[in-house]
Amino acid sequence: MNDAILLARAYLSRVAEPPAPALAEFVAEVGPVEAAARVRDGRVGERVAAETGVRRAVHRAEDDLAAAAAAGARLVVPEHAEWPAEAFAAFAASGSAELAPPVALWARGPVSLQALCAQAVAVVGARAATGYGAHVAAELAAGLADRGHTVVSGAAIGIDGVAHRAALAVHRPTVAVLACGVERAYPASHQLLLERIAASGLVVSEYPPGSVPARHRFLVRNRLIAGLAVGTVVVEAGLRSGAQRTANDAASLGKAVMAVPGPVTSGMSAGCHRLIREGALLVTRSEEVVEAVTPIGMHLAEPPPPGSRRPTDGLNEAAALVHDALPVRASRDTRWLALEAGVPIGAVRAALVVLERRGLVEHREGRWRRRIVEPA
Repeated sequence: MNDAILLARAYLSRVAEPPAPALAEFVAEVGPVEAAARVRDGRVGERVAAETGVRRAVHRAEDDLAAAAAAGARLVVPEHAEWPAEAFAAFAASGSAELAPPVALWARGPVSLQALCAQAVAVVGARAATGYGAHVAAELAAGLADRGHTVVSGAAIGIDGVAHRAALAVHRPTVAVLACGVERAYPASHQLLLERIAASGLVVSEYPPGSVPARHRFLVRNRLIAGLAVGTVVVEAGLRSGAQRTANDAASLGKAVMAVPGPVTSGMSAGCHRLIREGALLVTRSEEVVEAVTPIGMHLAEPPPPGSRRPTDGLNEAAALVHDALPVRASRDTRWLALEAGVPIGAVRAALVVLERRGLVEHREGRWRRRIVEPA
């Protein structure tokens, strides 16, 4: 990687507070090195000047790169193969100033960002998660990770933390997107969690080393969570929440938006229910999420959910009719069954053979009765 490009991108990542749509457009137009030089000299238009004027004299690119290296982090830029170009292509297509792409990303971890984002799913939700929400989030995240999908979230207390831990529990990498520098542990109680994430996955931020978390930065970083994933699942959310913002950003980017229903009496599920009413896909299992984010024609065969396979599945018409006619508490002969099922007696005998092989009938003293079999 060209050092001049890295230094330019590092400078630009600090000079403007994200999202910076004018700066992003300017960099795309003239290139990062030229853009950085003009910003430093003040040779920019009014829109770019408004985004960069306060910090343009702050020259800490080399220090930021050194601080990142000391923390085991690196700067990922669009000129590098690790940049998830496909994920961020939707930002430009959205036409929204609030969804401006980052000029660079700081990443801590051993895995390629591009590789992890190829099949990533964002799992987000309330900080004040209920036991129900935590359970569902863990099941979804573990199921997704086990099927090769990277779980992306914000490392917050509640649903985010549960999702990350579930992915790690099945020994799969996960991506945490922070609203501060990647060397910081925020929240502090998640320091160990963030270390575990960085050991096998990635901790990512568009804010340079030393940046502190701020309220508006959490809302801004949510667009990256939505953008890095092919779809977003909201497990629990209030009517006004960061998770709702992530879902809205995902919708604006043309990504799949999914929500988990909850008790109608729970305020923590009110946001999910609103999303579903507004068109989000209702999901309850990881298999449903995988189906939603997998391109048509590429779905992998999934085992049926527990309790969904019935013992009578696959029976031919005659066998199904005879099975329905069989009493549970009494035994009947074949002539009675033929009349009750409306099936010729020869077909009844053939059907009983099939049903007996499946263990669905019992034969006693020349008569037949139904045998109760629990669904698989």
